[in-house]
Amino acid sequence: MYQTTYHRPSSVDEAAALFAKGKEAKYLAGGHTLIPVMKQRLAAPSDVIDLGKIKELVGVEASGDTLTIKAATSHYDVTQSDAVKKAIPALVHLASLIGDPAVRHRGTIGGSIANNDPAADYPAALLALGATITTNKRAIAADDFFKGLFTTALADGEIITAVSFPVPAKAGYAKFPHPASRFALTGVFVAKTKAGDASPKPKPATSASPRPAPRKVASCG
Repeated sequence: MYQTTYHRPSSVDEAAALFAKGKEAKYLAGGHTLIPVMKQRLAAPSDVIDLGKIKELVGVEASGDTLTIKAATSHYDVTQSDAVKKAIPALVHLASLIGDPAVRHRGTIGGSIANNDPAADYPAALLALGATITTNKRAIAADDFFKGLFTTALADGEIITAVSFPVPAKAGYAKFPHPASRFALTGVFVAKTKAGDASPKPKPATSASPRPAPRKVASCG
């Protein structure tokens, strides 16, 4: 790897300030994409800013009909959260299918959606559930967040702080995984909203697969 300066900020504001000072700074979440490309010399950030120890970015909160998962919460912690199990058990199932135990203990929901790998699992869930991505600057609807292959609506230096999900009446996720990486060769997340219980509405369904971006489709069945 090329020479880089490693930072471990204690707050979102400190992380953003460090990013602004760096020539070619990069944020580090789980590191499953950034570290390999640095080892291959495909990326040479001047500064690596580790978001994993920022306490305000870790945890799960349930309030009324909304479930909020903070950005640096690991996939493993999602699978163990009583709040997630009660509100949206489909997210627990989804998180349990990501990679292997080492990946689930280190990878984060914020890192996954910021990277927007077309074979990742979470983007389909965000679209199907009508989630909102909160950053240190604004709130972005999931429909407006995913732009294309490894491309999102995030501005340079913007930090995802949390993802908020409306609690559905029911939801489910299934995928056909790659046998080695466990990435989704194809995957579908379906959700029936609570509003849909009162009046007939199409159920949103979204797919995760090797496409430029996850797709949302309407299923009337």
